[in-house]
Amino acid sequence: MKYRAFALNKLASIAPRYLPFVNVATKDVPLSRLLRLSLFQVTVGMALVLLMGTLNRVMIVELDVSAALVAGMLALPLLFAPFRTLVGFKSDEHRSALGWRRVPYIWKGTMYQFGGFAIMPFALLVLSGYGEAVDAPRWLGLSSAALAFLLVGAGLHIVQTVGLALATDLVKQEDHPKVVGLMYVMLLLGMVVSALIYGALLADYTPGRLIQVIQGSAVVTVALNMIAMWKQESRDRSRALRMGQTPKVSFLDAWGRLIALPGTMRLLVVIGLGTFGFGMADVLLEPYGGQALGFSVAETTRLTALFAGGTLMGFGIASRALAIGGDPVRLATFGAMIGLPGFAAIILSSVHGGAFVFCVGTLATGLGAGLFGHGTLTATIRNAPPDQIGLSLGAWGAVQATCAGIGVALAGIVRDILVTAPSLAGLQPSTPYNVVFTIEMAFLVMAILIAIPLVIRRGVSRTSRPVATAQPKPVEAQ
Repeated sequence: MKYRAFALNKLASIAPRYLPFVNVATKDVPLSRLLRLSLFQVTVGMALVLLMGTLNRVMIVELDVSAALVAGMLALPLLFAPFRTLVGFKSDEHRSALGWRRVPYIWKGTMYQFGGFAIMPFALLVLSGYGEAVDAPRWLGLSSAALAFLLVGAGLHIVQTVGLALATDLVKQEDHPKVVGLMYVMLLLGMVVSALIYGALLADYTPGRLIQVIQGSAVVTVALNMIAMWKQESRDRSRALRMGQTPKVSFLDAWGRLIALPGTMRLLVVIGLGTFGFGMADVLLEPYGGQALGFSVAETTRLTALFAGGTLMGFGIASRALAIGGDPVRLATFGAMIGLPGFAAIILSSVHGGAFVFCVGTLATGLGAGLFGHGTLTATIRNAPPDQIGLSLGAWGAVQATCAGIGVALAGIVRDILVTAPSLAGLQPSTPYNVVFTIEMAFLVMAILIAIPLVIRRGVSRTSRPVATAQPKPVEAQ
């Protein structure tokens, strides 16, 4: 017990120094409660890794499914991304006898994920014609696999949108940047840990092991989300009575009220352009390292960790800056500016500088992406009225997820066109990638130019506020 107390005291003293978002905890909302809530982000990261990483490879290599069909299946979850706005609005306006708003939607999203994972392995085996499924109708495998991917995608979008809204409900407005940073760090950690676990479990692939892994993911998703939801949202029957006495607000009316706020549409455009700018590189950094710089498979795999490390640094810096009164839009703009030399270094690495310059550029790009993502999400939350947090988070998620998916597809299409075009034969291996990176830089420049009026407007509004007379603060008991 003494060792346990010693370890906890050490962790308590170290955490606030290196993780600036953990001091969001209060006596009413302790850190243990926030960490427990953040488990929903772990399940989201687990689903993303399973869909975009593990199953991507298994379907193409082990199950011999065509790459085009795999790409189409992986794109299906994006069909639900635009509906995140509606999900957020519904959670804002949900009427329950218990006064709950967020928990019912997190549970629905969890059930969608569970259902998708439950049927997915069998659907994939039928789709590939494995074993006794060789004579099964092709439409059966296609439709069941499509349904599985769509259910998992819809579930993770619902869980993430409403879970973030619940997290912001629990803390004070000035602590929103810290809780956002904490939630997204847990998302990255969930992705890293689940990738390692999936890799170990599927090292010796068999169809039976695939079924076990995917259905095990379904059970873990339900378990972690139940732990995350437990006793998080208080039952407020007075709120239920108040909502029952007020007229229902339509989605279009609520959306119109949100976008009528100064700068909202401009901010959403900035989010979309910046997501294009940073997101297109997701699928190209590793093959670029392999083809242009001759990296081995192990070396290119480390690039993902390097980019994620830069993103974590960005989250930490953003959380600290916002906690002392920094402007989130200015911070996001600064992140986009950091992305420009980052991509420039990546482009130049194939000509001069080699691996070191490429790694520096990758780290800088991850840092810029972290600053941009944290800044725009915090700006979205701060710009929203208290009764429209879910709608605002849904709008942010819809724009971000849709643009990220389209950006990844666009990057692959542009690269393939340049590689296969007969008139461009003889190009350096790095040229198609460098064209995509240049397009990303153009998107970042557009995002910066559109964000500048927002930064100026916010700076003017801050300086025009009357300065409050300082009052002596009571000394707290130590």
